[in-house]
Amino acid sequence: MRKNDKAEYPVVFEDLYKIYKMGDEEVRALDGVTARFEKGSFWAIMGASGSGKSTMLNILGCLDRPTSGAYFLDGHDVSALDDDALSEMRLKYIGFIFQSFNLIPQLTVAENIALPLYYQGVDEGGSEEIAARFASVVGLEHRLRHKPSELSGGQQQRVAIARALATDPVLLLADEPTGNLDSQTSIEIMDMLVGMNKLGKTVIMVTHEASIADYAQHRIVMKDGRIDQME
Repeated sequence: MRKNDKAEYPVVFEDLYKIYKMGDEEVRALDGVTARFEKGSFWAIMGASGSGKSTMLNILGCLDRPTSGAYFLDGHDVSALDDDALSEMRLKYIGFIFQSFNLIPQLTVAENIALPLYYQGVDEGGSEEIAARFASVVGLEHRLRHKPSELSGGQQQRVAIARALATDPVLLLADEPTGNLDSQTSIEIMDMLVGMNKLGKTVIMVTHEASIADYAQHRIVMKDGRIDQME
C-alpha cells in the first residue's frame, strides 16, 4: 500500500483469504478478495448465507484475522496482529453497530455510550461530556439516565450508534442494523447513518435487504467467498 493511499483509502483488502479446515476439506470463506473503500464512502455488503459477507465483516472489524493476504486499516497492516493488538485496533479505529444492539442492561444510556471511552482511558468528566453530546446527536439527551429495558428498539439502536461514534472512529461497521426494527424505525436509523456518512464517516454495512442497501452509495455482492459484483 502506497503512503498516499492511507488518507484516500482507510480500508484496503489485498488478495485476502480465509480458509477453514473441515477434516480433509478446505472451506474458503474468503477466496482472494481485493477491495478498496474510499474515505467517506458508504458500502452495503450483500450475499446469500455462506457467501462470505459475515467473514468479511469479522475481518474488517478485527474480530478475526485472514489466513493470508493483507488488510490495511488507516494505513496499518493488521493482518497478522495478535489478539491484544487487534483489540487495540478495534478500540481506536472502529465503531460497531449490531442488529441486537449489544447494550449492557445494567448500565444507563450515558454509561453505555461512554463504555468504550472508559477503555480508552478517558476520565469520568470527559466521558460524561462526550456521552451527553452524542446522546443529543441521536435525539436521546432526555434519556441519559434510563436503562435499555426502558427504551424502544429504535431508541436502543440510537444508543448503539452514539456509542459507536463516541470514540470518533475511522470506520463504522453496521451488521444488519435494522434487522430487529419496524419499517418506520428502520428508515429513521438509516437516515441517521446516511447523516453520519455525510459528515465524513466511512460506513460499511452488511444487509440482506435490498431496500436498506439502497441507502449506500456502493454495493458489494459476495458469492462463494468472492466478490461477485462491486459497484
